[in-house]
Amino acid sequence: MPKDPTNHKGGQRNLHIKVKTAKGRKASSTRWLQRQLNDPYVQRAHQEGFRSRAAYKIEEIDDKYKLITPTSTIIDLGAAPGGWLQIAKKRAPKGTIIGLDLLEIEPIDGVTTLQCDFTSDEGYAMLKDAIGDKKADLVISDMAPSSCGHAATDHLRIMAMCEMAFDFAKETLKPGGHFVAKVLQGGAEAQLLGQMKQQFSTVKHMKPHSSRKESSETYVVAMSLK
Repeated sequence: MPKDPTNHKGGQRNLHIKVKTAKGRKASSTRWLQRQLNDPYVQRAHQEGFRSRAAYKIEEIDDKYKLITPTSTIIDLGAAPGGWLQIAKKRAPKGTIIGLDLLEIEPIDGVTTLQCDFTSDEGYAMLKDAIGDKKADLVISDMAPSSCGHAATDHLRIMAMCEMAFDFAKETLKPGGHFVAKVLQGGAEAQLLGQMKQQFSTVKHMKPHSSRKESSETYVVAMSLK
C-alpha cells in the first residue's frame, strides 16, 4: 500500500510555502501555485520521478483491487501527462500499454502514446489501429472536460465522457477484464452504474487518499467483464 505523505510522524516536517502575489498573475493562479507547492503528493511525485500526483490514484486503486498483472494489456484514456502510464508500465513490465490524450504525452519507454481526440472518429480509429487484434485486460480513464464552474453542468459533462469510455471498454475488453473511470459525485450516474452492473460482476466506488479532499471526484471500478 502506498505511503500516505500527509502522515508526518517519524520526524517529517510539514513545511508551508507561501507564494507572494506577482504583477500580472491572477489571484486564482497564485492560490493554485501555493496549493501545488504545499501538496505532499505533488512533492512526492517530484521526488519519485512521476509526472503527476495522479499516479498515486491508480496505484492506490490497483493496490486495493489487484487489477494489473505483469503481462496486462492496458489502455489509458486521457493519459497526459503520463502518470498513470508510468504506474501501468511499472506494474505490467511485460504488458502492452497504450495511452491517448488531446495533449502531447512525452515518450515513455515501452509505451505507445497517441495525441488525438478520443471523441472524434479519427481519434477512435487511431486507437483501434494501435490496439489491432488485441483485447485489453484493463481500460482506465481519467478523462475530464474543462470545468465551466457550474457544478451540475460539469457533472453531466464528465459523466458523458465516462459513458463514452464505458462503451469503448465493453467493445475492447476481454472477458474478465476491468474498467476504471473518474466520475463526479452528483446523482446523475445511477443509470450508467446500473448498466455497468449488468456488464461486470462487481462495481465499486473508491476515492483514493491522493484525491484532494475538497474535490468531488471519485472513481468507479468495474471488475470482471461478463
